[in-house]
Amino acid sequence: MTAIGNLVQLARPRHWIKNVVVLLPVVFGLRMADPMAWLAAGGAAAAFCFAASFGYILNDMRDRQSDRSHPSKKDRPLASGKVTIKSAAAEAVVFLVLSIAVAVIVSPLVLAFTAAYVLLQICYTYLMKDKALLDVICIAIGFVLRAAAGAVAIQVAVSPWLFICMFTTCLFMGFCKRYNEMVTIGDRVDAGNHRHTLVAYTPDLLTHLITVSAGIAVAAFLFYGLTESTVHQFGTNYFVYTLPLVVYAVFRFAMLSMKGCYADPTDLILRDRPFQITAALWMGSAVGIIMWGRHVACWMDKLY
Repeated sequence: MTAIGNLVQLARPRHWIKNVVVLLPVVFGLRMADPMAWLAAGGAAAAFCFAASFGYILNDMRDRQSDRSHPSKKDRPLASGKVTIKSAAAEAVVFLVLSIAVAVIVSPLVLAFTAAYVLLQICYTYLMKDKALLDVICIAIGFVLRAAAGAVAIQVAVSPWLFICMFTTCLFMGFCKRYNEMVTIGDRVDAGNHRHTLVAYTPDLLTHLITVSAGIAVAAFLFYGLTESTVHQFGTNYFVYTLPLVVYAVFRFAMLSMKGCYADPTDLILRDRPFQITAALWMGSAVGIIMWGRHVACWMDKLY
């Protein structure tokens, strides 16, 4: 791989898919027909993509030694020595400047949330990453900041239940990732060398945490679909009927993560066809309910 290719790999652009979360308020805020809303949310998503790359580079700079104990992370540009610390630091600064510049263009509030996300990444990398439970909580808060940035970018309010669902879903995915790392590495000593918090986690504890966080996430989704404000906004409670898709996606994600089928959640999302089909069906159903749910509900009422 060329020097440019190694720098691109270091920035992990494949992981930018996580920032689709920034665009969700456009859908759930009933602004899908507004090009300016997509433009503003797209700008916020770009700012978070650059901020995320800054965080990834910072993380790899700190963990370049411990990553050498991991079966796949040992091939990362810094861990393998393909990129120098000096080059990585320069690239991190470039992404940080790009993130701030784009956020400034979008709005002051997006800048505030982007800055909060950057500070969270710094705290996570140097303070919280070695603290069991706090490490995953920090990751989940990062996704909540993404969703909040998308909402303020287009100036819409989002249901608290959606934020609760987002936070607990990301807790669930984070604990699945920790379980996956334990399974992938195998040896407990090597796991501890790679990530200090893996010494504090046990398979039984992670199974419990995965179960609890998944249960709360699904319950929060149901509360969101049944609350008076949601029914009034969309004219229907049809969101609850997408529950089988939600449950299947959650169960499959947990099953594959706990079996160590994929290196991390991003690989699972990008490569597992059944999960992708389920996610696409749910998103299509959600968009359909938002656009036509009220009309279908009225038509159904007339039948009775």
